[in-house]
Amino acid sequence: PTASPPTARPGRPGPGARPPIPVNTAIVRRLDAPVTLTAIGAVQSISTVAIRAQIDGQIRQVHFTEGQLVKKGDLLFTIDPRPFEAALRAAEAAHARNKALLQKAQSDLRRYQELSAREFASKQKFEEARANAAALEASILGDAAQVEMARLRLEYTSIRSPIEGRAGSILVTPGNLIKANDATLVVVNQTRPIHAVFSIPEARLDEVRRYRAAGPLAVRILVPEGSPPVPAGTLSFVNNAVDQTTGTIQLKGTFPNPDDRLTPGQFVNVELQLTTLKAVAVVPSQAIQIGQRDGLTFRYVFAVKADSTVELRRVEPGVTFGDQTVVRTGLAAGERVVTVGQLRLRPGAKVRLDSNARRMRPRGAK
Repeated sequence: PTASPPTARPGRPGPGARPPIPVNTAIVRRLDAPVTLTAIGAVQSISTVAIRAQIDGQIRQVHFTEGQLVKKGDLLFTIDPRPFEAALRAAEAAHARNKALLQKAQSDLRRYQELSAREFASKQKFEEARANAAALEASILGDAAQVEMARLRLEYTSIRSPIEGRAGSILVTPGNLIKANDATLVVVNQTRPIHAVFSIPEARLDEVRRYRAAGPLAVRILVPEGSPPVPAGTLSFVNNAVDQTTGTIQLKGTFPNPDDRLTPGQFVNVELQLTTLKAVAVVPSQAIQIGQRDGLTFRYVFAVKADSTVELRRVEPGVTFGDQTVVRTGLAAGERVVTVGQLRLRPGAKVRLDSNARRMRPRGAK
């Protein structure tokens, strides 16, 4: 008797058939995709002021602590005011003396004017009285200026912050003698708001200008996973010249920085959002592979058909955001693509979904 051919058990491939290849897959979705530029930037204070004294004197008192947030007009240092108070009193006394002399000179001028008109006094005496009164009037104007200068120098003994910002280290302590415009007492950096300075390739400049003309562009600071986000800022400056040594152009984003998360001099990863593409086809970036044929490079994915076989589908990828990539052509929403296990596949291969499938790497890859 002739033996019958063996039959395949249910759920198992027949003799000579290749078993399905385990893969991971994902569904092509329609999402809103942001178009962004990323760069490494540095945080920069909008305004930095080195506080110096405008008069000579001795530092008597410091009215703030290092690292303190100070407001515009806050008292920072006091210089010994006693010499300047005395100078003000002396200027005021000289002013008062000349005022009294002017009153007498004006009285003499009126008297000589009457006597000269009656020819009881010579015209020379009248001219001398008029010149004396005019000289005292000029002296009083000079005295008023001296009083104002003395009062201003007395005000300079109270050194106040010209901006709102964060104070640095105290560089001159109480008891030290200082000279006008000599040593820096403290540096105050404005931190609210603050700038993030970064550069982009000149090839993207036209794109930035085009989207900026349509409205403000958002700038974000990329923070490590698990860290609280930094409030977003806006693009506030595009430089007027390209750096020819690097082929880049400088941009600045302005951030409100309410909690002082950003510090001048800090290096940050910056993301400039140009626009948002609405309802575009999106796949995980790891689904897209690179192939070559006839010396040409192309991008492709393995699409899973209804019969659990795969076909090689050429695609045109677009922008990438996070771990997702926009696919301009080649896929439709709802299709399923392979994300792990592509290196074992060929067109027409049978696959099965397996969450434990591992990405195979080329030999020698790390």
